[in-house]
Amino acid sequence: MSDDPGSYLAAGPRVGLRPFSPADAEEFTARARESRELHRPWLFPPCTAEAYAAYAGTLIEDPARAGFLVCEREGGGIAGFVNINNIVRGAFRSGALGYGAFAHAAGRGLLTEALGLLLEHAFGPLELHRLEANIQPGNTASRALVRRAGFRLEGFSPAMLHIDGAWRDHERWAITAPDGGDRR
Repeated sequence: MSDDPGSYLAAGPRVGLRPFSPADAEEFTARARESRELHRPWLFPPCTAEAYAAYAGTLIEDPARAGFLVCEREGGGIAGFVNINNIVRGAFRSGALGYGAFAHAAGRGLLTEALGLLLEHAFGPLELHRLEANIQPGNTASRALVRRAGFRLEGFSPAMLHIDGAWRDHERWAITAPDGGDRR
């Protein structure tokens, strides 16, 4: 991937967002395998070509999802991913956020920049009003990320999601469109 800003859906100084593609399987899964220690027990991105094909396929084909690779502008390598899942239109205009940085990119502020780009896209062209992030209470890095992006803590959901063989508690963080999101 070149550093041409036109090759990205959105681009900042250090990262660009682009849609998932089947051609990204090898790099994505290699990065996911390298990042197992960082991600566990919070996140389980696909580590095989078959799992990636299923995962990326739903992000590409399902209109209730929008998935983007976070690519470093210098060199174009995949640094992570940001997804909007469970997109609901109509009066709700909402979605659930999912994201992850790969180990080589963690702690460098790349996902913070990418999340800012995603919010602009979600509240602009996607015309969403609200995004929600559900985070396990012990995941301090994830909580700090959404706090930096302007999300507010809205509540606590016991046994909300089944992750790594058990029902896990989650905090509900949310952000709404800065202008109220009234784009009828």
